[in-house]
Amino acid sequence: MSRLLVCPPEYYRIAYEINSWMHLEVAADQQLASVQWHNLMALLEKECGAVLNPIAPAPEVPDMVFTANAAAMDGRTAVLSRFRFPERQPEEAYFERWFLEHGYKIEHLPEGLHFEGAGDLLGFDGIKFGGYRQRTDLAAYEHVGRIMDCEIIAVELVDPRFYHLDTCFCPLAGGELLWFPPAFDHYGQATISEQVPALRRIAVPEEEAVRFACNAVSLGRNVVLPDGCPRTTAMLQAHGYTPHAVNLSEFLKAGGAAKCLTLTLD
Repeated sequence: MSRLLVCPPEYYRIAYEINSWMHLEVAADQQLASVQWHNLMALLEKECGAVLNPIAPAPEVPDMVFTANAAAMDGRTAVLSRFRFPERQPEEAYFERWFLEHGYKIEHLPEGLHFEGAGDLLGFDGIKFGGYRQRTDLAAYEHVGRIMDCEIIAVELVDPRFYHLDTCFCPLAGGELLWFPPAFDHYGQATISEQVPALRRIAVPEEEAVRFACNAVSLGRNVVLPDGCPRTTAMLQAHGYTPHAVNLSEFLKAGGAAKCLTLTLD
């Protein structure tokens, strides 16, 4: 079983604009967002066998619902995020308190370095990739790698629509990679291709990448992704996965989907 840190969307709203998806004039329907979040949680728990660990929301941090950005996990150690934008920085104290109360060791990066947790640090057993440029600083990975005692392959994100690594890059439990290559510079594309064999790379089409097809939760052979991605769904099935499509329209307005709404604690 996978344990997931999640945060109810009680205070979720579009309160500011810090990525190309957020527009103050396009408000999220809070009631519908709550329904969609609870549907996602029920799917993760009942269909995929996940164990949900909730953190209480706070009114002044509407994006706290996107728990993937809380930290990067290494066993019982949480490498806390340092958010780039002031609007999200108050979340750090809430997440730190939750980890301490639940028996985790906390690691902090030096002041002045930005790092946005599992939103930008993903990988397979034995290999990790770190997205940088838009939210996380390249220099942060030297410190994160030392804390986790691992090598991190840094890849540059060049498309503002895909501001975190988890919006365009999803390692699957069976070793395949769901990704959108144009989100990376040429070096990043080449580096990822060197590390992941061609037969294991699943490139999603742009029209589904912008629906956040790659912002998926991989739990065993189950993959939970936003609805409206039929080609991605078919490719996942061809690789032996069971896709579960879920309507997350209200969270897409803020630039987030299934993966953004969860942090894997294991």
